[in-house]
Amino acid sequence: MRLARRLAAPEAGWTAEADVVVVGSGIAGLTAALRLRTRVPKVLLVTKGALASGSTVWAQGGIAAALDPTDSPAAHLTDTLTAGAEVCDPVAVEVLVTEGPARVRELVALGADFDTGADGALSLTREGGHGADRIAHAGGDATGAEISRALVAQLEAVREDPGIEVIEHALVLDLLTAAPGPDGEPGPVCGVTLHVIGEGTRDGVGAVLGKAVVLATGGIGQVYPSSTNPAQATGDGLAAALRAGAEVGDVEFVQFHPTVLWLGAGVKGQLALISEAVRGEGAMLLDTDGVRFMPEVHPLAELAPRDVVAHAIVRRMAATGSDHVYLDARHLGVEFLRRRFPTIGERLLAEGIDLTTDLVPVAPAQHYHSGGVVTDLVGRSSIEGLYAVGEVACTGVHGANRLASNSLLEGLVFARRAADDVAARVADGGLVQHEPVERAGEPALVAATA
Repeated sequence: MRLARRLAAPEAGWTAEADVVVVGSGIAGLTAALRLRTRVPKVLLVTKGALASGSTVWAQGGIAAALDPTDSPAAHLTDTLTAGAEVCDPVAVEVLVTEGPARVRELVALGADFDTGADGALSLTREGGHGADRIAHAGGDATGAEISRALVAQLEAVREDPGIEVIEHALVLDLLTAAPGPDGEPGPVCGVTLHVIGEGTRDGVGAVLGKAVVLATGGIGQVYPSSTNPAQATGDGLAAALRAGAEVGDVEFVQFHPTVLWLGAGVKGQLALISEAVRGEGAMLLDTDGVRFMPEVHPLAELAPRDVVAHAIVRRMAATGSDHVYLDARHLGVEFLRRRFPTIGERLLAEGIDLTTDLVPVAPAQHYHSGGVVTDLVGRSSIEGLYAVGEVACTGVHGANRLASNSLLEGLVFARRAADDVAARVADGGLVQHEPVERAGEPALVAATA
C-alpha cells in the first residue's frame, strides 16, 4: 500500500509565522506551549476545538506518581514494566517515574486543585496494576477537567502576550516539509497547513511556518465505532506525521478499557467511562449470573492490569452468552460514592442507573493508543524539527498495555522535556526556518464513512 504524501486541499489563503507550532490543547500541548512561551520569541498553539476541548478533560481516575513517602519511583517503574508486558523501554519509564513527582507538584503550584485529606496531604488511591496508592485525583472523579481548567487559566492569563498566539477551531491538514535529501525522503518539518473553521481575521485554509512543530494531537479513538475518546480524537496528527515520512511504532497496541457503560450494540461514538478508580475503591465485577469472576483470574482480582481484566470480561461474556458484565459498587455506601464519584454518578443517573443502588452494565471499549510517532527521550521524531508528546507519541513508556493513570503523567513529563529541547535548539541555532516545498505524489482525501 502506498501512503499519500499530502491531503487534497485548497491552496493556503494566508500565512503566519512562529518559532514553534504546538498542535493540540490537552495536558501535553498546553504544558509545552506554556513552557515555550518564555523560552522562544513566539509560540503558536493550534487546537481543533476550544482550548478546553482536549481529551484531558475526560480523564477521570487521576495521575500516577510516587508521591507518598512509603512509595518509590522504583516501585512505580516495576508496576509499569509489568503492565506493559515487559516490552516497555525501561530507560523511558525511568524518566517518567523519576521526574513525575516533581511535575505533579509543579501542576499543583500552577493552581490545579487536587483532593486532599484532613492533614492537607494529597489523597492517593489505587488503580489496576499498581502495587501502592499513588493516584492523585481531583473533584473525586474529575481529575482531567481540573487539570485542563488550571492549564487553560494559565494560558488565558498570558493570551495577550505577543510571544504566544492561539488559533482555535483549526484542523491541521499537513506538516510542511523542506526539500528532500539525497535519499528522496522529505526534508525537515517547517510548519503546518490548517483549516480554520469560524469567524475571525483568519479563516479557511492557511499555512503557519515554524522552526519546529510539536504534535500533541491525542489518540485515534474515533477510528473505532465505539470508544471512550471525544469526537476530536481522530488520529489526524499521527496520519499527518505518516504522510510527512515520520517513523511510527507500536501502532498495534490499542488499549481497551474494561469498564465502559454498556447501552446496547447499536450505540456509537464516545461512550461513558466508569473509571478504574471505582474498582480501586473496592467495586467488584459480576457476570450476568451474579458470579464474581476476577479472583480466579489474577491475584489482584479487579485491580489486575487492564488487558488482563478486559480479556477476562470478554471470555466471561462468551461463556455466559452475554454482551456485558456488571460492576457492583453498592456495598461502598451512598455517601461515599456520591462524594468520591460525583461525575460518574450524574452520568449514570442520566441513563436511569443509580451507582449507589444498581448494578452497572459494562463491557470493554477502545480507550488508549500506546503507539504513535516514535520519539526519543526529549520528544524528537525521526524527522528534523518534528516533535511528538502525549498520546500521539510512542515514547516506549507504555509497552503493550498502559498502566492506569500513567498517560497524564507522560504528557506532563515529556512535554516539558520536548519544550526545553526545542527552546535550547532555537536559541543556539540548531533549529532554523526552512522553506517548504510541495511533496511529490498525488494528493489524497480520506473517504467519509457512515
